[in-house]
Amino acid sequence: MSKTWRPATQLVHSGTLRSQFGETSEAIYLTQGFVYDTSEAAEARFKGETDGFIYARYGSPTNDMFEKRMCALEGAEDARATASGMAAVTAAILCQLKAGDHIVAARALFGSCRWVVETLAPKYGIECTLVDGRFIENWEKAIRPTTKVFFLESPTNPTLEVVDIAAVAKLANQIGAKVVVDNVFATPLFQKPLELGAHIVVYSATKHIDGQGRSLGGVILSDKQWIDENLQDYFRHTGPAMSPFTAWTLLKGIETLPLRVAQQTANAAKIADFLADQGKVAKVIYPGRKDHPQADIIAKQMTGGSTLVAFELKGGKEAAFKLQNALEIVRISNNLGDSKSLITHPATTTHKNLSDEARAELGISPGTVRFSAGIEDGDDLVEDFARALEQVSA
Repeated sequence: MSKTWRPATQLVHSGTLRSQFGETSEAIYLTQGFVYDTSEAAEARFKGETDGFIYARYGSPTNDMFEKRMCALEGAEDARATASGMAAVTAAILCQLKAGDHIVAARALFGSCRWVVETLAPKYGIECTLVDGRFIENWEKAIRPTTKVFFLESPTNPTLEVVDIAAVAKLANQIGAKVVVDNVFATPLFQKPLELGAHIVVYSATKHIDGQGRSLGGVILSDKQWIDENLQDYFRHTGPAMSPFTAWTLLKGIETLPLRVAQQTANAAKIADFLADQGKVAKVIYPGRKDHPQADIIAKQMTGGSTLVAFELKGGKEAAFKLQNALEIVRISNNLGDSKSLITHPATTTHKNLSDEARAELGISPGTVRFSAGIEDGDDLVEDFARALEQVSA
């Protein structure tokens, strides 16, 4: 692979393996195991003395292509593909911790991510402190002698807050902790956490990477040493591996990632600007707008906006439900990053398990709505929202 290739080229060609048949499209290797020419060859493979695949739970040619392609895009040395985004998050955190260790996490997290650090990890003796991640002093105050991991997502789900990744990474390096970043909302096209100093990046590949509503998947990316020393044994023995068929689906999806994200981002920006001018909308949060509360951080760590828009309707839950129910093109779904435009009400879906107080801390009100822009015609989406807003009381 040429290191001078730009993302659109990398996502079509990087990591491709071809069989003796010289296929154009990547092959799907649907096999659990692999055979060896001799017993000595098997022994050498298991000892790690020779390269090659051993068992599909550890890795397969199709998964390897997907992992290498993600590495090329992310600028990572190594990666492991997982069965879902949450499998990636859980593995990335737990594989490097033990009882008595401490996590500092931004409180603005996807509901399941917050459950992992706030509820699951303590069951194994791993303590967690949640902080308002927007302010670096909060991270610093939460540090203990046992702090080993900082965990954050930026922009956050669903309110699109932004965390200064470089500042958090600098602080983590001072105490020997690792920074894990969930980079789903920014996509690897608009934000490179490893370049900003983060140590591990995780994705739900279900979102933009597939982006067409077909597959669950996740991926963990880092340097080879960290994966070898922390993730490899966890991955092999607990079995969160992605299926080869899913890896093949994601390889096909990722080829069009730049095209889809460009259109989605343009549509998201158009909808954000439209909603900002509507009297029934109390607030619009979009990383591509100058009125974003953290526009200065966005300017230094992101190269684009987002495919997501958060906004708050003045009429609360009733107004949010009326709007969503009246939309014709935009469909109600808790997924995001899809080629189809989707909308959800976080307080009753993705973040419903949080207390009212916790949601209020995160800025999730009864009127908060999350919009994920698709690749439809932007003017059609604006007209769809305009029609739907007519059903909402002033």
